[in-house]
Amino acid sequence: MTDLVLVAARAALDRWRAVSLCLACGLALGMGLSGQGTGLDRVVRTLVWSARQTQASGTLQLVEIDARSIAAIDRWPWPRGNYVRAVENLHKAGAASISFDVDFSSSSSPAEDAAFGQAIRNAGGTVTLATFVQAAGGGTEGLAESLPIPVLRENAALAAVSVMPDRDGTVRRMPLGVVTANLARPSLAAMIAGVDGAVEKDFPIDFAIDPATIPRHSFMDIAAGRFDGQAIRGKHIIIGATAVEMGDRYAAPRWGVLPGVVIQALAGETLMRGVPHEGGWQLPLLLMLMAGAALLLARSWFQLAAGWVSFPLALLSFATLLDAVWNWSFLVAPALAGWLLLGIAAAAMRLLNTARKSRRHDAQTGLPNRLALEEALQTYAAPGLMVAVIGNYERIASGLGGQSMAALVQRVHDRIATVISDGTIYRLDDRILAWRLRDRDDLDRQIATLRTFMLSPVEVAGKRVDVTLGMGFAAEGNNSSAYHVIDNAMLAAAHAIADGTIWREYGAADADTVDLELSLLGELDEAVEQGEIFLLYQPKLDLRSNRIVSVEALVRWQHPVRGFLRPDIFIPLAERNDRIGGLTLHVLSLALADLQKWHADARDLTCAVNISAKLLTEPAFLGRLQALITASGINPQWLTLEVTESAAMHDPDVAAAALRSFRDMGIAISMDDYGTGQSTLSYLKQLPLSELKIDRSFVQFAHQNRGDGALVRSTIDLAHELGLKVVAEGVEDTECLAFLTSVGCDMAQGYLISKPVPAADISAMTGTQRAAA
Repeated sequence: MTDLVLVAARAALDRWRAVSLCLACGLALGMGLSGQGTGLDRVVRTLVWSARQTQASGTLQLVEIDARSIAAIDRWPWPRGNYVRAVENLHKAGAASISFDVDFSSSSSPAEDAAFGQAIRNAGGTVTLATFVQAAGGGTEGLAESLPIPVLRENAALAAVSVMPDRDGTVRRMPLGVVTANLARPSLAAMIAGVDGAVEKDFPIDFAIDPATIPRHSFMDIAAGRFDGQAIRGKHIIIGATAVEMGDRYAAPRWGVLPGVVIQALAGETLMRGVPHEGGWQLPLLLMLMAGAALLLARSWFQLAAGWVSFPLALLSFATLLDAVWNWSFLVAPALAGWLLLGIAAAAMRLLNTARKSRRHDAQTGLPNRLALEEALQTYAAPGLMVAVIGNYERIASGLGGQSMAALVQRVHDRIATVISDGTIYRLDDRILAWRLRDRDDLDRQIATLRTFMLSPVEVAGKRVDVTLGMGFAAEGNNSSAYHVIDNAMLAAAHAIADGTIWREYGAADADTVDLELSLLGELDEAVEQGEIFLLYQPKLDLRSNRIVSVEALVRWQHPVRGFLRPDIFIPLAERNDRIGGLTLHVLSLALADLQKWHADARDLTCAVNISAKLLTEPAFLGRLQALITASGINPQWLTLEVTESAAMHDPDVAAAALRSFRDMGIAISMDDYGTGQSTLSYLKQLPLSELKIDRSFVQFAHQNRGDGALVRSTIDLAHELGLKVVAEGVEDTECLAFLTSVGCDMAQGYLISKPVPAADISAMTGTQRAAA
């Protein structure tokens, strides 16, 4: 049965994972197909370049028209005799090629143009001149082509030096070829690298190459012959302007603003490795989906965080490796966007799963709780639900303390788990555990085995504790909701505890009881208003003076249809439904009114009223009680509040504070049913008590049973040492009364003295001898 719940939960998680992958894939596909994410790809590309920064090959070298050269010649355009000397010197030194990134589209003097043309012819086809396309300018739309003058281009190769900045003005790519004068021309970079200069194709420049490592020479030194010819031999030379005054500068990734000739050199260096391969965004997307499937299976926050960070790092490393070794690059922005979405989805799934688990598990023990059981009941069918209630929970809690109770519940859980083998056990409340039956025929075996197991004490916090269980079974089906099945099983367990049996099955009689309680709960307020709730008083006999000196108020309900109702029928009902405060205040108002009448008749009586344990933790009750006493005008010392020992021990600190508040008002405090809980007389010293009431279970046979008698005698002696009066309840024969008198008990209460009687009868008894009463 547990597997079915887990299967359902896992199926929901699987659906979430599938939806997350689909959304991530959809986002990545959308970005890839629409070309979005360019900015992110540029950032990643820059990171890859930074990771594999490299030096230039040295095969390509620059001859710079730098500031020093311009200052030396001191005119522009230069006389072409300068270029003649440069070409001759470079050719003589054995340069593999000489390329110009200089505009020779205008004529100089015929003699100088002819001399330059002859120098180009003498270089034997190693010279390349620049051609380019640029905006027409001057208010004219279109493009203008630039070609070297005929006398120069007759014996020179032509290569395009056109630059193609992106919209943001940054140069990232260069063309492989350009059409000028209706002819396809390779780019300067393609010409130098010897690759196919295909028109209308471009390539990304490799900005991992540090432009500062490209060997450079000043034009003036080359023209003057002041250079090491060996350094030039076999090298490809590009001549171009680097002086700021010459302009021709472009923004470039990583390196800021670079001269156009440097960008040409970087483009040439790029193609020397081969034309870069661009793989698009599909492969990173596939890798993202594979990694994402693993990410969504992360079993902890650490795994999730580590996985989420690892993939981008791995993708960056993979991209760097592909670029460095195989000259491949990919667009990763769609994959990273999908990955970001997957990370958010995985974190949301874990948060929801954590929240779901916390909502469905008990915080103290980690066991699944009522909500988890309700979901299980709605997920699959079973024969029925079994509930086990720890019957003596408060008594154990008073001895162990709240922190050890979770461990106790866990020990009980372990014993139940041994009996049911493979089922899930739920904690529905502090004291309530539940599990579902696989087989209705196995019910008797489970109950018998568990009963045997619970005969052995449970060890908790170094103590051996006897735990009693009351169990209830409720069949599933019959159109019963999950809530009804749970409540029915809990009600059956409560009846088992009340009846003193090990278990009960929920049946028609229980349904009738529920109907009765619901009916009574709805009628309780009206009963108070109609005067159907009334008081009887049971006298307390002072054993020294042999006179009635106090009474205990006992509430009753005369129902107009159901007749006389005992308090054990409607008091627990009021407590369970937060109606006990109003009912108690009504009882107190009746008791205070009767006290006024008795004292007006010179009857010196005190009256005790029972207080529910729930009211000790309600600050509002104290204020309403104080207002009630003030309004009545009675002396608070005439009133005694009785609180049971178990109530005082459930939360000792809260109980002590509440009782001190009552005592500060002048009200006497009596501990009822003393002896049935776990309190000690040393603990009683911390409470503002006026008297102890020894429980009837010890008093009734104290004169016959030596153990009971010793307990009663010692309790009286120790209570007197603490300055407390002692009331013995449950006195039903004269021998018991005589024993109590002999051991110094202060007061006695029971049917021997008087049964509960109306307030009018109390006046007749007050001041008379016990025999007369």
